[in-house]
Amino acid sequence: MSGIDPILRALPERLVFVGSGGVGKTTLAAAMAARYAAGGERTLVMTFDPSLRLKDTLGIGGDRADRSGAAGADARDRQVAVALPEGAQGELYAHLLDARRTFNRLIDRYAPDEATRQRILGNRFFRHLAGQLAGILEYMAVERLYEAVESRKFDRIILDTPPTREALEFLDAPDRIVSFLDSGALQVALKPWFDEHGHLRPKMLPAVGRPLEALLDRMVGIDLLRDMAEFFQAFAPLFDGFRERATAVDGLLRSGGTGFVLVTAAAERNLADTMFFARNLTARSHDLVAVVANRVHPAAQGPAASDAGHRPEAAGLELMRWLGERDQAGVTQLRDLLRDGPPVVALPQLPASPADLGRLLELGCMLEALWLEQLRA
Repeated sequence: MSGIDPILRALPERLVFVGSGGVGKTTLAAAMAARYAAGGERTLVMTFDPSLRLKDTLGIGGDRADRSGAAGADARDRQVAVALPEGAQGELYAHLLDARRTFNRLIDRYAPDEATRQRILGNRFFRHLAGQLAGILEYMAVERLYEAVESRKFDRIILDTPPTREALEFLDAPDRIVSFLDSGALQVALKPWFDEHGHLRPKMLPAVGRPLEALLDRMVGIDLLRDMAEFFQAFAPLFDGFRERATAVDGLLRSGGTGFVLVTAAAERNLADTMFFARNLTARSHDLVAVVANRVHPAAQGPAASDAGHRPEAAGLELMRWLGERDQAGVTQLRDLLRDGPPVVALPQLPASPADLGRLLELGCMLEALWLEQLRA
């Protein structure tokens, strides 16, 4: 199996696949990881919530064993080795990103003592809600990337970003963590609102303490508010460590060793969002190494539907012609808009998603070839 072309080998050692949900970035991240591994690199792909088919393709679903023979390997706890086709020159490892487990590891790292650690982990707010707070999922993705880089075990790390409604949330996550830790709102949350009996302290809200407590209990639930206050007070000793870590994580994303691959759809209606994201990446000093227009319908072949008379396939031909023209026009406009920027790779629509590792590797080889074609154009 051939090695990776020197041009692609010279790309940043960390590639982050970004884009809105539903554009296929998870599959493409896994495909490119398989290609790098087959070409001789020790490669790690980290992904959020891949489809069941992709889990099976990578050999990390169900009760499959990893290369070491450990049955039922849990890729949420550690990197799981993926068995590559014969002739592959490197190694491939997969890791399913789990925000809660990553959060727990950070608490283990920064808790000053076991009592503080248990106080946080045992808090009901933390157990049920903290992992879903705005920005936590996105931040933990970058934190896990940082952990993998620190391990120095891999030649190439490829990160699939979480399926957020706004793709830029991923890039904002470290800054949001720091801003929250430095915010006045947090300082308010750290005040001793509740006494040892779990009631609002009268001195905090003189004259309206009990009536307000009753109102809050009806609207939100006083137990939830109490658990939140307890969580933030228990968490206070960890703030400096978290702030330092978030700053380091942000620096990692902006460093020369990290490149971004923006995955999008080819249709013209997606151009505005694609350009907005591409320009924001550049404005934030991130290295955008490629834009991949995924699932591009081919230009129509054969006679136009109007020439097909009333044959049953006429409507299908017309639809395929329209989809092909739409996508080709979108790719052309995207390349024109980014003429001085990163290469725009048009990846064709496949009959089906890769159903085994061999086909996933074929997709990675296709992406490599088309990427090189644009870099050399």
